[in-house]
Amino acid sequence: MASGAQAANETYRMIRQAIIDKDIVVAKYHGHVREMCPHVIGKKKDRAQALFYQFAGSSTTELGPDGSSSNWRCIIIDELSDLSIRKSRGEWHTASSYSRPQTCVDQGSIDVEVAV
Repeated sequence: MASGAQAANETYRMIRQAIIDKDIVVAKYHGHVREMCPHVIGKKKDRAQALFYQFAGSSTTELGPDGSSSNWRCIIIDELSDLSIRKSRGEWHTASSYSRPQTCVDQGSIDVEVAV
């Protein structure tokens, strides 16, 4: 069984690769199963975080329609569980507001390539 640090490192690696491959992350976060497209991963105040666009599943706040800027989620990596990666097969979700500066991550980040 992996230690907490090893599990967090593996989760970080999986999300980072999902950004590169434009794949979908399915995970439980704060009691909700969420389907999300990761856009940025890195750290803020020495805590690993990622900016996701949630397009399905449940959330504390209601999801807007696909493409809505209200579906952005800044997620603390250590608080994700039951993570799996699903090949997107062209099912990539984002919002036009992605071009605005984000505040979820401020160091060592990798960003998804989004055509403008």
